[in-house]
Amino acid sequence: MPTPLIAQISALRSGTGVHKSISNLAKIGLIAKVKNAKYDGYRLTYGGLDYLALHTHQKSATVYSVGNQIGIGKESDILVCASESGKQLVLKIHRLGRISFRTVKANRDYLRNRQGGSWMYMSRLAALKEYEFMKALRREGFPVPEPIGQNRHTVIMGLIDAFPMRQIAKVGDPSPLYAELLAIIVRLAQHGLIHGDFNEFNILVEEKQGSADGPVTLVPTMIDFPQMVSIDHANAEYYFDRDVACIKRFFDRRFGFTSDEPGPFFQDAIKTISKRLDVHVQASGFSKKMAKELEMYMKENGVDGDAPEAEATAEYGEETQEDVEHGQYHVDDPEDGEGVPEVGPATDDTVPILGHTRTAEPLTSTSITSHMTILDIRDNNPLPTLSEIKHMSEEPRISTKTAKKNAGWAI
Repeated sequence: MPTPLIAQISALRSGTGVHKSISNLAKIGLIAKVKNAKYDGYRLTYGGLDYLALHTHQKSATVYSVGNQIGIGKESDILVCASESGKQLVLKIHRLGRISFRTVKANRDYLRNRQGGSWMYMSRLAALKEYEFMKALRREGFPVPEPIGQNRHTVIMGLIDAFPMRQIAKVGDPSPLYAELLAIIVRLAQHGLIHGDFNEFNILVEEKQGSADGPVTLVPTMIDFPQMVSIDHANAEYYFDRDVACIKRFFDRRFGFTSDEPGPFFQDAIKTISKRLDVHVQASGFSKKMAKELEMYMKENGVDGDAPEAEATAEYGEETQEDVEHGQYHVDDPEDGEGVPEVGPATDDTVPILGHTRTAEPLTSTSITSHMTILDIRDNNPLPTLSEIKHMSEEPRISTKTAKKNAGWAI
């Protein structure tokens, strides 16, 4: 956006108030100067978009504090956060455009049809799709995290105390877990949906024990829904078969378990349709037009799930590249960060054995909140600096009402 237009929209005094505000925003990376342009102007960065999203989550009393990053996917960042009551939550920040694939690195023409902010727009669509599908699936009793809130490119969901299936060495008896996972795939199809990325990267496994002496039950939770498609999709059967094949291959390689029964098969699964959640989600706000735009992005950029056979390389979108040059982002090795789940505790390289004894201590409210940070965010100048960030373990907790009175408004 050109600087004169910023002054006109903001109604601030040109040359003084506008330039001071722009300088404050640019110093902390919320906006960045437009490069190689014929005019003097600035653009919103992903950091600025993060700030706006947190502002909205605070106003809706969804998020009170933000903690450490607990995961990084190919095109998202995952942080632990908490509500005002201390409930542990997960903040997923979609960052589409951070990773592209070798075969389509140069194919970005469809994005150039937009005036600007293309990657941010796609990130918003991904977040909206994930949130709407999570709500619909949760209402129908599917094992998904609790959807709490969504704004711009962010989604707030419940924290699951579980291990990602890819980090599990072995289980006591893999057959019940295997059968339940395939049953979820079939049930999804009977509700008009195909996950499209149903593999060990996007399945969390939680241990539950009814009594002290009772057997340990392994409860799966599925996550990550941007690739989810309708059973009416042209490649629906392919995606269904791929989801089934991913589970079979993983259980064979990791647990040495191979089922004697073939299938399940797509045509058999859709013979009985319980409810068309794909139609319901379209009617609730995520339109066909949005779905088409997001699908085109994924097709053009090769975003085809977190399957290990996917060959990725770090590549940055047109907007995010400048953020990297300004030091706004640190990019981990895509192979190291690939598929790290957005829910569940941070884990080290040790691989647990489920169905026997717990090998890692579960997260507790004390351990989580000791790493939380209360962020002071104000609408007026000057903007908050690092010196204003307070550690929860060092400062007594105050109510939101008191915080608003003292600081204008705050998270």
